[in-house]
Amino acid sequence: MKKSTSWGEVADWYGDYLQKEGSYQTQVILPNLLRMLALKKSDTVLDLACGEGFFAREFAKSGAKVIGADISHELIQKAKSWRLPVGRQSPILYKVAKASNLTFAKDQEFTAVACVLALQNMEDIKAVFAEAHRVLAKGGRFVMVLNHPAFRVLKRSGWGYDEEQKVQYRRIDGYLSAAKIMVDMHPGKTSGPKTISYHRSIQDFTKALGSNGFAITRLEEWTSHKQSGKGPRQKAEDTARKEIPLFMALEVRALS
Repeated sequence: MKKSTSWGEVADWYGDYLQKEGSYQTQVILPNLLRMLALKKSDTVLDLACGEGFFAREFAKSGAKVIGADISHELIQKAKSWRLPVGRQSPILYKVAKASNLTFAKDQEFTAVACVLALQNMEDIKAVFAEAHRVLAKGGRFVMVLNHPAFRVLKRSGWGYDEEQKVQYRRIDGYLSAAKIMVDMHPGKTSGPKTISYHRSIQDFTKALGSNGFAITRLEEWTSHKQSGKGPRQKAEDTARKEIPLFMALEVRALS
């Protein structure tokens, strides 16, 4: 019997969330990610930690060859259950695999690798970057999307409001120190599945990438698309949303 992962236990909930109108995935991450990748039919793309295949299906619409890999058997089964419109996109192959041990992949097989909001759940990012470098063709791109490491620090950051200045601000209680944090998948419930998140500073990522043969070629910071309803803090909240990014995207290239 295959062991369930924490994300596998919430496969249905996560799949429904990704399809929800107005989600960050659909409104912020997807359009920016597609713009950065600019995929062509000649590309071969690996969606690393693909989950239930939301982004892999979007990548396939370009006509590129797409393979999705995830450690969760449940999420891969959910990804395989989607029926793709005939003639509208290329078929997708799905593999159950750890991001640090892609045994199904050949050396330099892919022109692009994408990893969306998943690196924070991986313990050994150096091993993940080494494997991504192995499977990328020389000059190939690895695009990763992160919860912004400087502004979204689990259990060490939060929103504050200055009544005198009428300003909403982001309070950061810790940043440089790495941390391993248990996260409730359904906050407020007395029991339920949990997952582990790892906080790392931006320099932790850049050092790990550099030591594994990658050079950073682009860095972008993405803000929220949401707007507050009418109220005394509306202006301050909307201003903060546009000034303090939620996500950071890195594009790196394999040097050799």
